[in-house]
Amino acid sequence: MERSLTLAILPLAAFETLIWAATFYSFPALLPVWETDMGWSRGEISGAMTASMIATALASPRMGSLIDRGHARAMLLGATALGAVLLVLLSMVQTLWQFWAVWIAIGLVNACILYEACFAIITVTVGSRAKQAITVVTLMAGFAGTVCFPAFHVLSESMGWRFSLQVFAGVVLFICLPLAAWGMRAMEPFREPVPEATTPVGEARDEALRNPVFWWVAGGFAAMGLIHGMVISHIRPILAECGLALTTAVLIASMMGPMQVVGRVVMVALGNRIDTFGAAVGSFVGVILGLLALLGGGVLPVLALIFVLPYSASYGIISIVRPVLAAEFLGRARFGVIAGMLALTYVLASAFGPILSAVLWSLAGYDLVLGLSVVLVGVALAGMFTARFQVAQRG
Repeated sequence: MERSLTLAILPLAAFETLIWAATFYSFPALLPVWETDMGWSRGEISGAMTASMIATALASPRMGSLIDRGHARAMLLGATALGAVLLVLLSMVQTLWQFWAVWIAIGLVNACILYEACFAIITVTVGSRAKQAITVVTLMAGFAGTVCFPAFHVLSESMGWRFSLQVFAGVVLFICLPLAAWGMRAMEPFREPVPEATTPVGEARDEALRNPVFWWVAGGFAAMGLIHGMVISHIRPILAECGLALTTAVLIASMMGPMQVVGRVVMVALGNRIDTFGAAVGSFVGVILGLLALLGGGVLPVLALIFVLPYSASYGIISIVRPVLAAEFLGRARFGVIAGMLALTYVLASAFGPILSAVLWSLAGYDLVLGLSVVLVGVALAGMFTARFQVAQRG
């Protein structure tokens, strides 16, 4: 890995770590506190996060258009500053509708500052070295939950949840905002020329929608987002259904984030010895192995103990290869709008994963959830091979 680019991308990596902690992981970190302090039901609170993710998905194509029109820096910095304001507003809510309204607004902001936007900016800027840069970002940002949960716990226990949000608003304004500006400047020496786009943004969007390769790629990764949404949101009851003790289930769930980092470390170790498509196929197979282990956990509980490594490590790799493979298959010209549309399908599918999982569980238990997930990975894998074949056919 090129050391100079690694150093240049570190500010954005630190930015993503802290911004994920502030504007995304703050929700699960404070959910039990809101439930107790505000008297709202868990469903009422959780619905706000679903609405927030839907807002993120719907705003993503607009985010891509802004990047393609050369407004990436203004978008990233402006959304970051607005994120700080919204965290302060969140600390002041008194009613459920206010809570929902602020989280929907945060969802709109997240479309411009979280992974999808960051990776699109990196891909448009550094081109062929995007995989290297994205790997660095995900390696560091994989510890966002490690930063968030202890910090919010200590702050909310000692000073209250409202104060904890105000502290993180200060972190976003006085640390994240300068990091974002620094990171954008630091990438400039590594900028690669973007292939000249001969069509306006709107026409480029329509052209992509007519391209079957786009739909194979979008559908494949959307399926992976849906699966992750179904499994991760219900992981504790799934493990309990396998007969594991609560403490063991909590331990396994807590290892999912670090195991994603393990997958990203493997990507660093492999370097250029494996191409992006090979990494994508390997990660899809790893998800299947993890799901099969979890499915077999109902018969042999020890299998549930080992599912977390192939499953989570594979998702750690998927977060890297998703934008890079899209750029390789669909090109870097007008990549912002393409990335925005891919984000729309992926995030929207992830948002509905928890709901679908609950419905399937009510019909036939978690075996149905896991069985359908295995089938969906197979379909996604077939879609990726189809996309690659069609790209090769076009020369």
